Amino acid sequence: MKLLALLLASLMASTAIMQIHAVDYEAFNNAIGSAGSTRFENEIGNPYSLQALQSASTFIWQAFRQGETDRKNVQRVRLYIDNMDGVAYASNNDIHVSANYIGSFSGDVKTEITGVLYHEMTHIWQWNGNGQAPGGLIEGVADFVRLKANYAPSHWVRPGAGDRWDQGYDVTARFLDYLNGIKDGFVADLNRKMRDGYSDNFFVELLGKSVDQLWSDYKAQFGG
Repeated sequence: MKLLALLLASLMASTAIMQIHAVDYEAFNNAIGSAGSTRFENEIGNPYSLQALQSASTFIWQAFRQGETDRKNVQRVRLYIDNMDGVAYASNNDIHVSANYIGSFSGDVKTEITGVLYHEMTHIWQWNGNGQAPGGLIEGVADFVRLKANYAPSHWVRPGAGDRWDQGYDVTARFLDYLNGIKDGFVADLNRKMRDGYSDNFFVELLGKSVDQLWSDYKAQFGG
């Protein structure tokens, strides 16, 4: 009986589930025994991670101005803390976060991983033009959400930096933030247009200029 109780306690410590807004959120720590896993349990934990996933979803729906009928039909999102290289990735409505990254991160790891979860959760909910949209734009939208949620890390590039508009991540996020300032709700409108396909002409339709001209304007705005 004592062994069974210990096994149940261990299972509860490494696995959690929450259901909110008809979406099941689950978290699994698959890196038990590693330094990153220990830091995850001590400084982040499953209960906080589940709440962060739910909060991220709500924030993303608001950022994309989506009602329930406008969203993807996602019924379950699972978070895995894994022994792996890199930082994180999303695939098939699952989010994988590196225990190695958690263990080696220097600074406030709880805030950092919260930002990572907002980025990866955006990939769960955003439209990608049926795979036709530039990868840099998709990553830029995810970092735009992280930026608007106030989880942008200090090492991100400053506004105006970058070599091209679809460079991705923080570079494209800053550009999208600039465009969203020109037309409130631009990113939400762009995401909506990418539900069924993608064209650079979406920028013309929404802002009256080509994306290349908008990038030139952006660079000029911040001194190149």
